[in-house]
Amino acid sequence: MAVQKKHLKFDVEELLKLDDERRALLLVVEQKRSEHNMKSAQMSRTTTPDRRMLLLEELRGEKAGLEEQEEKLKAVMVKWQAQMLQVPNVPDISVPDGESDQDNKEVRVWGTPREFETPPKNHIELMESCDLADFIRGGDVAGFRGYFLKNDAVLLSFALFQFTLEHFGKKGFTFMMVPSLVRRQTLLGTGYLPQGEDDLYKTQDGDFLAGTAEVATMSYFAESVLKKEELPRKILAFSPCFRREAGSHGKDTKGIIRVHEFFKLEQVVLCEASHEQSVAFHEELTANAEELLQALNLPYRVVINCGADLGLGQVKKYDIETWVPSEKAYRETHSSSYFHDFQTRRLNIRYKDETGKSRFAHSLNNTALATPRILVPLLENNQQADGSITIPEVLRKYMGKETITPKR
Repeated sequence: MAVQKKHLKFDVEELLKLDDERRALLLVVEQKRSEHNMKSAQMSRTTTPDRRMLLLEELRGEKAGLEEQEEKLKAVMVKWQAQMLQVPNVPDISVPDGESDQDNKEVRVWGTPREFETPPKNHIELMESCDLADFIRGGDVAGFRGYFLKNDAVLLSFALFQFTLEHFGKKGFTFMMVPSLVRRQTLLGTGYLPQGEDDLYKTQDGDFLAGTAEVATMSYFAESVLKKEELPRKILAFSPCFRREAGSHGKDTKGIIRVHEFFKLEQVVLCEASHEQSVAFHEELTANAEELLQALNLPYRVVINCGADLGLGQVKKYDIETWVPSEKAYRETHSSSYFHDFQTRRLNIRYKDETGKSRFAHSLNNTALATPRILVPLLENNQQADGSITIPEVLRKYMGKETITPKR
């Protein structure tokens, strides 16, 4: 069901065949080990030289047979584990069917897109006229999709981060700055490998640059046994993020909508192993992001992602898409997902329930703020006819001004 719903190329029959082979070999190995141990115990109790010699010969033969079966089991286990890493999580019943993001379903809309007397400028025109970015030198220095933010764009970015930190500080979140450079195991644990390897930057040492703070944050709790009263754990994590944007050839090649290097504040939650709690926190995290957009007075809509637009481990996902006037379209600025115990099983994150039983926690994550992409709707929705940009009221105390004016 999960393979069909997510439109994945995965051979379930091959996995079942490998699992049958694994179980059969495991049974043979366990039997041979048991027989070997029994003979060893007999030999230790035997004092007759001839009898000991006979048992020794039998042990040598059995050991050779045991080692042969263990090698077969080892080879099958490698294939079985590789297949198991590709087994998708089962989507929630509320997830719609679909073959691409075009089949995502609108859940709600907030705000009314502004009417402009003249065609609105796009964010590239606005940023260049107000001296907020340099895309030419960005390409020279960083290559394709490179950029420099300048002047008020820098202040605006830090104002957004400060506003977001204050917003979440009132909601019981713990703040963390987490590594972007992570080991392969952390990406396997969170489900970004093996599927998403093409979109990751890899170092000469075999480590990776993560595309979200969720990876390191979840791995911070790996091999942990939490106390039930410690849950939920609510983290707001900051990190630089890196994505190769593999498969996006020809999409958003200019500007700051789709870049290789960006910055994120990510909501991450660990809660009890309860579907009801996962659903409740999913709605809460989504609402947190919506509150930020509402405070910035940016029109947006929430869509529920169809099966084909879900990641390997996601049970359900919302995208929040913010209105971009120059495109007359909503563009994704936030994503909100829950995973049940998909990630925590891989990372071995557990807690003791009220009966003392060890259980795997549930995990969720949601974008709180991603820059520089959020600057696109912010600048475009607040542009004025004279080319200036009105700063949202909630950010003015950090900026010390109300307006960004053109330089040329």
